[in-house]
Amino acid sequence: MKNEKNLKAIAFGEVLWDVFDGEKKIGGAPLNVALRMKSFGTDTAMISCVGNDEEGREIINKVKELGLETDTISISNEYPTGLVEVTLNESGSATYEINYPSAWDKIVLDQKSRSIVSEADVLIYGSLISRDKVSRLALQELLQADIYKVFDVNLRKPHYSYPVLEQLMESADFIKFNDEELLEITAFFGFISSNLRENMKFISSITEAKAMCVTRGKHGALLYWKGKLYENKGYPVKVVDTVGAGDSFLAALITSLLSGKEPQDSIDFACAVGALVAGSPGANPQLSDAAIEEFKNKN
Repeated sequence: MKNEKNLKAIAFGEVLWDVFDGEKKIGGAPLNVALRMKSFGTDTAMISCVGNDEEGREIINKVKELGLETDTISISNEYPTGLVEVTLNESGSATYEINYPSAWDKIVLDQKSRSIVSEADVLIYGSLISRDKVSRLALQELLQADIYKVFDVNLRKPHYSYPVLEQLMESADFIKFNDEELLEITAFFGFISSNLRENMKFISSITEAKAMCVTRGKHGALLYWKGKLYENKGYPVKVVDTVGAGDSFLAALITSLLSGKEPQDSIDFACAVGALVAGSPGANPQLSDAAIEEFKNKN
């Protein structure tokens, strides 16, 4: 998909290695989003931190190779590059063992990072990056900027708290959940309903977020955009693993919406991208525009 408005995007958060049975694949939800947005033609940079170790040097080289700005990925002499042990069940769903502390827990902003955010159109951030006070304070500073803010909820127990989640939601212009995350968060705030639409309305009422989406796995997604609700009921795919599928979904959706595409077209496109990623190994398989269109047309 061509990014017709020359969007500039910044992703803030974790960069790391996902380890599947000893095999490393580059990852971290914000980095996955950034890489997919880059593949759609968005001018994208990543603010993060890696360790002064072989794994960190490999990440820097890989990110450069994939075309992302790396000047804003700092190097820590105190903390190691992030590693996540990923375990897949029989259906391809993943559970994660996330090392702490990692270098990305200790992001300290420099002038380059502040400057690049001031020139961008959209900031993507998640919840995992706020597990440590150092990176949380850096994010809180960036959230004061006059920029479109996209919050990607990623609940990874025990690495989150509801008061922090509430602050992150209140700072966002756009929030992305999966269905389980939405129901968990609304239940904590006292709203009990199995109806996703009602839960979305509740979140909007307490956070004033004007846009959000909820992914539903094989059942597609719901999008609330400019006062209207849009739905895609999902595309059939044989799941290899779900790692990164939601990240690519979000990248496709935000790029499409902020490029001026119709909301229904945007959520259809995003669901197709998410399904294709779920049907491929790892978080960042290459997807051509032709492959995405062919997949949509077949389904």
